[in-house]
Amino acid sequence: MALTSTPQTPFGRVLTAMVTPFTADGDLDLDGAQRLAAHLVDAGNDGLVINGTTGESPTTSDAEKTELVRAVLEAVGDRAHVIAGVGTNDTRHSIELARSAQAVGAHGLLTVTPYYNKPPQEGLFRHFTAIADSTELPVMLYDIPGRSGVPINTETLVRLAEHPRIVANKDAKGDLGRAGWVIARCPLAWYSGDDMLNLPLLSVGAVGFVSVVGHVVTPELRSLLDAYLSGDVQKATEIHQRLLPVFTGMFRTQGVMTTKAALTLQGLPAGPLRLPMIELSAEETAQLKIDLAAGGVELTAQTS
Repeated sequence: MALTSTPQTPFGRVLTAMVTPFTADGDLDLDGAQRLAAHLVDAGNDGLVINGTTGESPTTSDAEKTELVRAVLEAVGDRAHVIAGVGTNDTRHSIELARSAQAVGAHGLLTVTPYYNKPPQEGLFRHFTAIADSTELPVMLYDIPGRSGVPINTETLVRLAEHPRIVANKDAKGDLGRAGWVIARCPLAWYSGDDMLNLPLLSVGAVGFVSVVGHVVTPELRSLLDAYLSGDVQKATEIHQRLLPVFTGMFRTQGVMTTKAALTLQGLPAGPLRLPMIELSAEETAQLKIDLAAGGVELTAQTS
């Protein structure tokens, strides 16, 4: 797979928000991260988001974040877009992370809405603009009010789209109507950030996905997208419906917990979680196996 992009798809179409593998004693597993990244790109991902929520970014240090981006770039940087999560609720800290990501060669930045401090819309505008001004890298916004407490309003998104380096939005707002309005009014490349809404968001103009379930069903997501883009909406709908048990099962609890469990079941690098995230219980793991199997996911341990 070659590293390609267009103004309409600046980071490709199918991306996975990658977990951060840890060793048994909880340290960063850079070898495991490289093997997992290669596996995900081989499966069909155009890009990987590193140091996002699913990458346990709240509990990794700045140094670990930089090391991880560097390692993944070494493994797949010539074949896939490597997008560094740099969003925090402190603009100066986010700028530091953005500059570190650029220094090691990241292809783009993911910037989540500031969380907990609940800034007004003008504060959001200035925050994202300051990050975009701090490097030469293209920026993907990440709108997830369920985690941040504050949505990026339609007018704010339209204003932000005027910045030459703010080129995309990862939408986890769950509001198809608002998504449709923003897509109609500005050139932001729209990526689904909610796997259950991957197909519906395509219908209002999304160009691709930043997925969690991509850890286990990237080929199916690629097939769904290709079918939709070729005009075979019936086939895309059938794939979506087959994947419903996976979408449900991977989010019965926090996504990184189920993802690491699923990867472990497949013999892929994952390792433990850092508190406050915890391993699935035996009952939760059993339910996850049922959900994945119902969606056609092969759980036989594989080598990587």
